[in-house]
Amino acid sequence: MQIVDSHHHLWDLERNAYPWNKPEDHDRGWGDLSSLKRTFNVEHLRAEAAAAGLELLNSVHVQANWDPADPVGETRWLAEVAANTGLPGAIVAFADLSAENARDVIAAHCAFDGVRGIRQVLNRHEDPRLNRAPRDYLAESQWRRGFAALADHGLSFDAQIYHQQAKALAELAHAHPETTIILDHALMPAERDEANLAGWREAVALLSDCPNTVMKISGFGMVDNRWTVDSIRPFVAHCLDRFGPERAMFGSNFPVDRLMADYGRIWSAFDTLTAEMGEDARDALFCGTATRVYRL
Repeated sequence: MQIVDSHHHLWDLERNAYPWNKPEDHDRGWGDLSSLKRTFNVEHLRAEAAAAGLELLNSVHVQANWDPADPVGETRWLAEVAANTGLPGAIVAFADLSAENARDVIAAHCAFDGVRGIRQVLNRHEDPRLNRAPRDYLAESQWRRGFAALADHGLSFDAQIYHQQAKALAELAHAHPETTIILDHALMPAERDEANLAGWREAVALLSDCPNTVMKISGFGMVDNRWTVDSIRPFVAHCLDRFGPERAMFGSNFPVDRLMADYGRIWSAFDTLTAEMGEDARDALFCGTATRVYRL
């Protein structure tokens, strides 16, 4: 099976600085993190794909929480990696859109040919175990001004949120129809009681009504360490029902999701869950949408 991995990370822990690479990193409920705190490069990614019998046509690197004091350093390093290995084909870089120098940082990223978008993690939750962002960026006018600068460079935005934030993100999407917003990790359905499941379904529907949004189906291991094909089936089905194959794509979230499943198991699950779809739809989900959205 041919794939474009629309969401993965790379890191060289011997060469680069990552604030999360420390013994006291907080517990995210992911279990033993020791296997995560090892260098993961393009050769490792290709080996994972080959072992699973997959043909990795291209890939999208999403910012990996590099030293925030030097956000362009990650892009500079990735451009070097891509020049030497052919991957990643696209880079989703980091910028603090609330910062006074946000426009300058965005412009500096765009000096490198592979940059296609920006991600700044937005997850806010009253439960500290689920909280990922230090502030409610979506509510800040300064952050929204930084977001507006993406259109000047034709960049997309990878939005990682919970379903409770969907209304604010939908308002942002409607206010900036020229900017594509990619919804990371299927809106991270972390809470599985009926009220939250209903809220998640409503959030997916709400955001699907924004023409400039695209759904990225990935990262289930982060919200369900023991996921199975059947446990993720309703989430994949609802995302595909609302967005359709032309506005949806699959990603591995490797090496983070390697803590819960190997590469082959993740892509086999996606294969199984789309087995009854037509060839064109599957081509879009596994390759075409990511290729178009990230201009690979």
